[in-house]
Amino acid sequence: MKVKISFKDALIIVDVQNDFLPGGALPVPHGDEIIPVLNEYIELFVECGAPVFATRDWHPEDHFSFKENGGIWQKHCVRGTKGAEIPLELRLPLDTFFINKGDRPELEAYSGFQGTLLNDLLKERGVKRVFIGGLATDYCVKHTVLGALNLGYTTFFLSDASKGVDLNPGDSERAIAEMLSRGAISITLDDLK
Repeated sequence: MKVKISFKDALIIVDVQNDFLPGGALPVPHGDEIIPVLNEYIELFVECGAPVFATRDWHPEDHFSFKENGGIWQKHCVRGTKGAEIPLELRLPLDTFFINKGDRPELEAYSGFQGTLLNDLLKERGVKRVFIGGLATDYCVKHTVLGALNLGYTTFFLSDASKGVDLNPGDSERAIAEMLSRGAISITLDDLK
């Protein structure tokens, strides 16, 4: 499949943050391996004048998803900490739109659309198609893809620029199958070049 990027498209990079990389508080195995691939996607989108968005977990200290507060996750991506930062290796353009999610103590936000301005910002720019990759395939990438589909966007899943946690073996494969069954289109860099 060959896909041509236009300024009506948007790249959405999901939660590539230090805490989700090897050595972080909640690491995605081999999560760092997608960064060079994402950098190539970023270059393509910038060349075409298409916007780049980056979602990030931006949790308060008392977020209810943390184990110490009764949740299921290690404390991670607390706003203002090194763990919440985007790694320097990810070469985001200066005009990247940052979308903070999970920034209220009582609100979980696996989707980049949940409780954020992402949909409004895309609509303002006349975006019709979104290209989504990042961390983790079986959580925030999946939910952001499903959110985009629910909102009517033609949605591409960047299979070569996403990695899963696989808390249960096969979680990532099941997540991909669900995204595709709901209408997402799986592509790689080769489909855009």
